[in-house]
Amino acid sequence: MVKSLIKLTFPLLFLATATTVFGSGIAQTESLAKDLVVLDSELGEKLLFTSKARRDYLPLSLEFQTQDNLAYCGVATIVMVLNALEVEAPISENHTIPGFVSYRFFTQQNVLENKSIRNVIEPELIRKQGMTLQELAGIFQTYAVKVQTFHGEDITLEQFRQLAIQNLQQPKNFLVVNYLRRSMGQKGGGHISPVVAYNESSDQFLILDVARYRYSPVWVSSLSLWKAMNTVDSVSGKTRGFLMIER
Repeated sequence: MVKSLIKLTFPLLFLATATTVFGSGIAQTESLAKDLVVLDSELGEKLLFTSKARRDYLPLSLEFQTQDNLAYCGVATIVMVLNALEVEAPISENHTIPGFVSYRFFTQQNVLENKSIRNVIEPELIRKQGMTLQELAGIFQTYAVKVQTFHGEDITLEQFRQLAIQNLQQPKNFLVVNYLRRSMGQKGGGHISPVVAYNESSDQFLILDVARYRYSPVWVSSLSLWKAMNTVDSVSGKTRGFLMIER
């Protein structure tokens, strides 16, 4: 029993620290609102260890990406999810030895080389302004995955909580949220990142924030997250929300 607990706890403890430190060096993080809890804290780690809905934490932590530029939160999130789902990726030229070996995985560069993406949004435009929830779903759908889209105004808090918990208890399907940072007490505007765990006793979700240079992975109450998704995106004119993605 003790050995089993050690085997479970060690990788979670290591990744709880690693997802906070690794990426592009130690993050110069912004201060947080009082009701947000960073993962790399005693309480943050306790929330993870006591969570019963955390199936997405390990696979997405192992594929963790720090967004390459200020507008690439959606791109980094797409890369993490596609790699975690083991979707067939193009050969990466930077990781190929001619005639010997080549590695197939998604990067923030090659994931936008799919020509079908231009039917959704021009890659050049993503670099300037990011993407909306609909565009995020559209890009995912150019690959071999199934996507369900939910806008904040169309779903209640209880419905969101129920769907999210169910997703986080199952393997090989992932939850991505599009929310307004300011609504959660953070600095900044619209943002996209995966949600990887839920703690029932605190009623909080863990966001694996891809803007590692700004914010660490953070626990947020289900109410605060739902409110942050139920905000209007000025580009689309629709509320933000979340996606559920599976092979």
